[in-house]
Amino acid sequence: MNERIKELILQCGAWNQVYGDKLLLIDEHFEYEKLAKLVAQECIGIVENLSPGYKDYRDQIEDAFRRDAVLEIKHRFGIEN
Repeated sequence: MNERIKELILQCGAWNQVYGDKLLLIDEHFEYEKLAKLVAQECIGIVENLSPGYKDYRDQIEDAFRRDAVLEIKHRFGIEN
């Protein structure tokens, strides 16, 4: 399992035990909605920080696309601005 995903899962109320390289999750009070929002916020952070590095009109197009992508992810996952 990806380390970042493990970190997000543990932030949602699970605790873990490691057996070799396997992770056992105990989730009596696991917050599934919180995990979905954390994953969406992680994706938003990636999109917001992408930089095409253009120095002309293409940079403005990329900026507009990034803003639209971030807004759409927030809308789909119910994340407030």
